[in-house]
Amino acid sequence: MHFSIPETETRAGDGGAAYVAYNIHVNGVLHCRVRYSQLLGLHEQLRKEYGANVVPAFPPKKIFTLTPAEVEQRREQLEKYMQAVRQDPTLGGSEIFNSFLRKAQQETQQIPTEEVVLEVLLSNGQKVKVTILTSDQTEDVLEAVASKLDLPDDLVGYFSLFLVRETKDGAFSFVRKLQEFELPYVSVTSLHNPEFRIILRKSYWDSSYDDDVMEHRVGLNLLYAQTVSDIEHGWILVNKEQHRQLKSLQEKVSKKEFIRLAQTLKYYGYLKFDPCITDFPEKGCHVVVSAGNNELNFQVRLPNEQIKEGSFKVTRMRCWRVTSSVPMSNGPSGSSPAKSEVKLELAFEYLMSKDRLQWVTITSPQAIMLSICLQSMVDELMVKKSGGSIRKMFRRRMNGALRRSDSQQAVKSPPLLDSPDASREPMAKLSSKLTSVSLRGISHSSSANDVGANDFHGNYAFEGIGDEDL
Repeated sequence: MHFSIPETETRAGDGGAAYVAYNIHVNGVLHCRVRYSQLLGLHEQLRKEYGANVVPAFPPKKIFTLTPAEVEQRREQLEKYMQAVRQDPTLGGSEIFNSFLRKAQQETQQIPTEEVVLEVLLSNGQKVKVTILTSDQTEDVLEAVASKLDLPDDLVGYFSLFLVRETKDGAFSFVRKLQEFELPYVSVTSLHNPEFRIILRKSYWDSSYDDDVMEHRVGLNLLYAQTVSDIEHGWILVNKEQHRQLKSLQEKVSKKEFIRLAQTLKYYGYLKFDPCITDFPEKGCHVVVSAGNNELNFQVRLPNEQIKEGSFKVTRMRCWRVTSSVPMSNGPSGSSPAKSEVKLELAFEYLMSKDRLQWVTITSPQAIMLSICLQSMVDELMVKKSGGSIRKMFRRRMNGALRRSDSQQAVKSPPLLDSPDASREPMAKLSSKLTSVSLRGISHSSSANDVGANDFHGNYAFEGIGDEDL
């Protein structure tokens, strides 16, 4: 998640006295508005729980009223503080930090705690309506959806909720995976745009985990619906003969066999992103990025209109960073910049050859989602390397079990596949270098392009992935 405090506001307090409010943006969108004293309270809670040697330094109090320059200096300091806390595995994942952000989000959006019906979509467009509280966090909502679908407890961890934007052709543009520090109902309603929806989708990358999910009929139906949807939207490439075989399996209602065949197809299990811009292999190239199989796949349109394809393995990315630029508003005090003005970039430092690291930049409104994909790939790789499994039980309430819905809802079977799209362009390989070198433990030596610790995701686990003798 990319935390920033791009602006401050002067607001009137309960007694009429003016105070400075700090607008905390997550992924370029206003998440909450807080005062210095609230952030100081959070800092003191973290210090009490984890110790002064673990928690980053906090901007000091000032006796006198701050000058505009001092307000700006404090804004920068608070932004760095929030980024440092979020990127610390212990502090950023703590209930103290996450509950602070959830409460602040609800207070900022002025949404009272009450019972509501939230609509969650499945990959096939089916709507699942769950009764929740506006103050329910992401895990609560996921559990409610699982209960409604009668998904077994031990399969809940294989799925996640995603914020998406529905496109005109009925496809979904992924914004981000909903996080533990936010309230899904508040997150989606505060956008004031019916195009934004919440969708349930599998949250793992390794297709071998499909076997676990397919053990149960609800898991099988969810995975089948998602696979059919991905094929229909062109995320999974299918030729005419494969399409005929898939349709035949659909007609026989052979869902497992359908998924088994789909697993052999190109881009199975990938998330496809909207067209965007990259500086690789040269600046200003249009690219379609897909994430899956522990890589980012590029389909690049060069200035000469030639289409080339190549992949960047996550195990060869030394680090990556997300940056956002939010122009200062020219409007009245308190107005926020338009969403279209927020520029998001994902840049990763890649091992092109044994002795050469190079930064590659993607400019896309979906940069945050790309970063989330990279991090989850790394997390999954490390779990597998340690001999663990992603099969995980959620923290239980209600005597250790999910709150089961009184009325279950079945996952509807999607319609038969349409005819394959014959207009898809053939791809040429970008560079043999992109696939000929594997990572064997990258040392974290300094380079001219290194960035500060608050600016990038440096995954020290990378040293433990792959061979050791590069």
